[in-house]
Amino acid sequence: MNKIALSFLLAFAIGAGARMSGIPVPAPPVLIGALLVLAMTLGYIAADETASHREAKNRHLCGGPTGETKGSAS
Repeated sequence: MNKIALSFLLAFAIGAGARMSGIPVPAPPVLIGALLVLAMTLGYIAADETASHREAKNRHLCGGPTGETKGSAS
């Protein structure tokens, strides 16, 4: 709960600072745009919560530290 309160406080401070200094706000200026950003954020969080519990079925196809897969190794 503290992270949420801190994030709202930080967002308010950034918005107020941008408004006072005349810098364009790094967010949509209309309610529909702000709701779109909120919906994308909530969708990202929901997908992260549900997909992180699934088994990684294609792990063997992923590259290692060099980026080479088993099929592309020389």
